[in-house]
Amino acid sequence: MSKQKYPVTAATRWLKQQRVDFIPHLYKYQERGGTTVSARELGVDEHHVIKTLVMEDDGKKPLLVLMHGDRTVSTKNLARILGVKKIAPCAPASANRHSGYLVGGTSPFGCATQMPIYVERTVLELDRIYINGGKRGFLVEIDPAVLTEKLQATAVDAAVAR
Repeated sequence: MSKQKYPVTAATRWLKQQRVDFIPHLYKYQERGGTTVSARELGVDEHHVIKTLVMEDDGKKPLLVLMHGDRTVSTKNLARILGVKKIAPCAPASANRHSGYLVGGTSPFGCATQMPIYVERTVLELDRIYINGGKRGFLVEIDPAVLTEKLQATAVDAAVAR
């Protein structure tokens, strides 16, 4: 792990507790800038920046979806994969409550509520990924194997081009 100063968040505490090596990356957060801004600010391919999306099924049960920054989730395909009628993004207030993070700073690590986690299969094929570290303007660089090995994320094929 780098000796660089970085925010201490529930996510970084979880990563340390799980003995996950990570490299912290701070950047200037831009409201509604998304992965386009973070990729540009860090000088990395947006495909390697992974967004953490809080969604819910038709029974209002929350779940996390980890998706490439340059792709979107086909909620129709994901619902079919999960055997539910509908999947939709949570309202921001609901997403904040379930995750314990502010939208724009949502990390899959150290969430307030334990939720099932689904990761786009092709994310796992990358050498390194950049994913939120629990604060707006803060990503951690990790090995994507952490997602399945430590988070028990389930691989799915639910991506569509933006």
